[in-house]
Amino acid sequence: MSTVVAMHGVTKRYGDLAALDEVSFELEEGRIHGLLGRNGAGKTTAMQILTAQNFATSGSAEIFGERPYENARVLARTCFIRESLKYPDSYKVEHALRAAASVFPNWDQAFADQLVGEFGLPSNRSCKKLSRGQQSAVGVIIGLASRAPLTFFDEPYLGLDAVARQLFYDRLLADYAVHPRTVVLSTHLIDEVSDLIEHVVLIDHGRVLIDEDAEALRGRAVTVTGPVEAVERFAAGHTELHREQLGGFLRVTLSGAAPEPTEPNLQFEPVSLQQLVVRTTQQQSGVLADREVLS
Repeated sequence: MSTVVAMHGVTKRYGDLAALDEVSFELEEGRIHGLLGRNGAGKTTAMQILTAQNFATSGSAEIFGERPYENARVLARTCFIRESLKYPDSYKVEHALRAAASVFPNWDQAFADQLVGEFGLPSNRSCKKLSRGQQSAVGVIIGLASRAPLTFFDEPYLGLDAVARQLFYDRLLADYAVHPRTVVLSTHLIDEVSDLIEHVVLIDHGRVLIDEDAEALRGRAVTVTGPVEAVERFAAGHTELHREQLGGFLRVTLSGAAPEPTEPNLQFEPVSLQQLVVRTTQQQSGVLADREVLS
């Protein structure tokens, strides 16, 4: 597979704050990627740089092997949908979709019309009079119907209720299967998208903590519960992500460990992608806090 997105040592500073700090990763063509992290982690900044809506302080970013800045050829193949999309005051839903159709060469009007009906959008209503959920639905429809070779979804579906979000996930997966392209989902709702994403980039405090295939990640960690001494023996030599102790019992989440059937006193549980992301982020936060104390 060819590389569609690449960041090489990208740093973005706002005064003394480093929103991104030497960030490097590559995203392959024809996959659904998860760009994960907490609020303020640097996800949106990374996507803005990749879509020429912001500038890196240092380092370089490429889309389809080219720099995106003032590059109409690259930008025409890229769709960036974010929660805070704004439309002219005079725009109705139908105007927003018509404008998108004029921008994206692969636009599918029949698919857009289908989605408008499924999301229950009033096509002749002014965009500024839409509810938050309806505004989110407009962005989701544009992102799906654009069929852009590269589509970024920067949490535009947060305004949708659970039923509408599931509709988005279902339509994304079904259309992606028929019309493969590269999709980047930036979200906090990791459990909801864990079955969709094929590759994970986790950013925290402007740094990449994880850059790995989702399938490999799902088998990379395990939670071990049992008597303290038995758990401590098993945990030796493994990277500890989290621990909880209650009396004589210890529960530890370990990276790089596998269940051991010869340990009858221990219980092993798989770690979900969301748990792995949360524990990895917490571990990194503890490391940063320790560094601040030492400095």
